[in-house]
Amino acid sequence: MPNEKAWASNEATRAISGSSRNVDTKPEVALRRAVHALGLRYQVAVQPLPNIRRTADLVFRRSKVAVFLDGCFWHGCQQHYRLPASNSDYWHQKVELNRDRDVRLNSLLIEAGWLPLHVWEHEDPQAAALKIAEAIRKRRADMDRQS
Repeated sequence: MPNEKAWASNEATRAISGSSRNVDTKPEVALRRAVHALGLRYQVAVQPLPNIRRTADLVFRRSKVAVFLDGCFWHGCQQHYRLPASNSDYWHQKVELNRDRDVRLNSLLIEAGWLPLHVWEHEDPQAAALKIAEAIRKRRADMDRQS
């Protein structure tokens, strides 16, 4: 018996949202392997800030870098996102809320001295890993100069 107060407007929408994985997706695993191969060590799926209920895909605590691997569908990638024909109002709203949340989270992280980095799931994992490594190298150099 369907839940009358369900957040999704139909069974198909509920099935798509409910079946999406939060951790260990193929793009996440590929990115983690590429970052690890560069000698970087990180935490997986943890909250960068304890008072904010959002997790980053990779967290480099010493450097204060939080990496988010954004799905093209869920975060509205300009290159790949296509609004579904079915239930389009719901999906448009959902993606816009995700984008707004990302902007707010970035602001909170920056205010707390963190560097938020976003990688699209379609990006080459090795190229993304090199960008992450360079950002961490710069952060560490800046932190060393300040201390």
